Amino acid sequence: MVKHIILWTLKEEYSKERKKEIKLDIKEGLEGLKGIIPGLIDIRVNIEGLESSNVDLMLDSTFEDEGALKLYANHPAHVAVADGKVRPHTAARNCMDYEV
Repeated sequence: MVKHIILWTLKEEYSKERKKEIKLDIKEGLEGLKGIIPGLIDIRVNIEGLESSNVDLMLDSTFEDEGALKLYANHPAHVAVADGKVRPHTAARNCMDYEV
């Protein structure tokens, strides 16, 4: 199996309330991909970090193998969520992929 972890920071110009809306929209969009993309075992988005956090949200996803992760990256359903809900609102993205 392969883990795919993403940490995002939202753009600074958003109010606290707007950030809550954006995070919920991203969560719903990404978690809605479960069952749609072959090889995607689990996908969760954490939008409730502690005060000590220095990012706004985290994607924690699990794939059957590296090939499934590559399929996910280019799958039209994922691209639609990434282009429509994530990328327009994020200022920074960090990623770590690893085998488990």
